[in-house]
Amino acid sequence: MIDRIDRRILSILQEDSTIPVAEIGRRVGLSTTPCWRRIQKMEEDGVITRRVAVLDPKKVNAKVTAFVAITTNEHTDDWLRKFADVIREFPEVVEFYRMAGQVDYLLRVAVPDIDAYDDFYKRLIAKVNIADVSTSFAMEQIKYTTELPLSYIIAEKPKANMS
Repeated sequence: MIDRIDRRILSILQEDSTIPVAEIGRRVGLSTTPCWRRIQKMEEDGVITRRVAVLDPKKVNAKVTAFVAITTNEHTDDWLRKFADVIREFPEVVEFYRMAGQVDYLLRVAVPDIDAYDDFYKRLIAKVNIADVSTSFAMEQIKYTTELPLSYIIAEKPKANMS
């Protein structure tokens, strides 16, 4: 279970994973070794899946964001596996979701411009049979974060007194 201290550690790491463990420990009231053990445990448990650098899309020439809604007439495990394998081949696809509702799959695609998106689109439809593709281009990013809300973590139950 994740306790109050783990939640504070996660909050700090989500904000900046380059903060030294000693500083994280100081902020949460732990010495370096117990703090590091908690981080390692959360990594082992899969709570922390990786630590990455978040890049500025404009500085790496990936400034156009396209949201691609895909519907298909194919709803088999084999088709989904093939489709997922195809999508993994495209570095432009930065997010990929199977959806409930009228859209079957949703992609977030990062490209330099509309021509690059058109190239992506043509390569995609050449590799997989899709019933419909509808693309919307983001005009402005209003909010973006990689930080997940931590208030939904189920609080650790107090341990019963063993006396």
